[in-house]
Amino acid sequence: MKKLVDVLKRKFNFLKEKDLKIKNVKMNSGKVEKNDIFIAINKGNNYIEDALNRGASLVIGDKVQDKLLLDERVISVENSVSFMQELAKEYREALNVKIIAVTGSEGKTTTKDLIYSVLASKYKGIKTLGNYNNQIGMPYMILQIKDDDEIAVLELGMSSLGEIENLAKIAKPNYGVITNIGDSHLEYLINRDNVFKAKTELFNYVSAENRIVFGDDPYFKEIDTLKLGFENKNDYVLEIIRREVDFTEFRLNDKVYRIPLNGDYNCINASFAVIIGEKFEMNYEEICSSLKNSKITGMRFEKVEKNKILYINDAYNASPVSMRNALRAFKDFPINKKKIVVLADALELGVNEIKYHKEILEYALELFDIIFVYGERMKKASEKLNNTKITVFDNKNEIKKKIIELGESAILLKGSRGMKLEEIIGE
Repeated sequence: MKKLVDVLKRKFNFLKEKDLKIKNVKMNSGKVEKNDIFIAINKGNNYIEDALNRGASLVIGDKVQDKLLLDERVISVENSVSFMQELAKEYREALNVKIIAVTGSEGKTTTKDLIYSVLASKYKGIKTLGNYNNQIGMPYMILQIKDDDEIAVLELGMSSLGEIENLAKIAKPNYGVITNIGDSHLEYLINRDNVFKAKTELFNYVSAENRIVFGDDPYFKEIDTLKLGFENKNDYVLEIIRREVDFTEFRLNDKVYRIPLNGDYNCINASFAVIIGEKFEMNYEEICSSLKNSKITGMRFEKVEKNKILYINDAYNASPVSMRNALRAFKDFPINKKKIVVLADALELGVNEIKYHKEILEYALELFDIIFVYGERMKKASEKLNNTKITVFDNKNEIKKKIIELGESAILLKGSRGMKLEEIIGE
């Protein structure tokens, strides 16, 4: 990482004469190897000695005590998170990499995965790992980029106004994707208008021809971007052709693509990947092949078979929109088994959370006859409906037992990350 060495030597004069080598940047001292940089955040100063003992070439902490400063590899800064953001910004400016930034209320992780699957078949680069999409995680991901990387697909998350703005200032993306405007983070943002303002902060840093949105979303009707969607007035018109257990086929304008995923919404996510692939001058065959072999992060309509029960684990996260999407996809899922829906709370929905949960359940009742719910919010919403199709459970073990009693079936698990519905599947 010669370019990162150059950036650090410009920031710190005393490093100019040193033979500084950097292999990787780490925030976890337990993973530090020889010639790594360790950035100590969130009480990370307690692990500085561990990082030094493991061979770190440089350690950066905030307000480091004098004893640790006796080691010339230790640098003390006022705030290590702010320093990491500043370092990432300067490093990004030194790189030739093309950055694709992905945000949105739902689908951003799968969209990021699909875009990366397409581009990585031809270009060297990285994508956001895990949930490294916030004010700490995204700058950290930029510091994982190597000098010879050609692309980086970065997920931008937020919970309040101004956060996407700050991340975009650091990343300076060449391309920007916003999947949709939904009801996520209403605990902090109050309404969708503010979600729209927060998400579109990204577009202050991306030229109009390189902005891509889901054009059927009413919030994007008038915005100057490339648009994809099911409506004919979009730049890219999407049509679902075939739904099977192991794949879905769709047409985008005049070309047909196949993805190893279920759900119409995943065809939208894949369409973003197609458009980005075309922006990078990939041909139809290259894009088709990479989509067929794409890999996505787990717990996104993930199929797990156990004792003749097929679990559809979509329990990574939840919002009103994503829950509706999952319910619709499960309804359309072409399998000849009894279908049971397990819904848990969607978190961070603010003062109208029970109203949103009631609406989710009303939609589920239109589609399914057996609905299990778990969580205080779902329980309160169920009480308002008083429908015999809904069974309320106080713990996940009881749900697990009931599913086993019912025998061969297909089970949809959908709820926010904090509800951990995947525990129903067990080991």
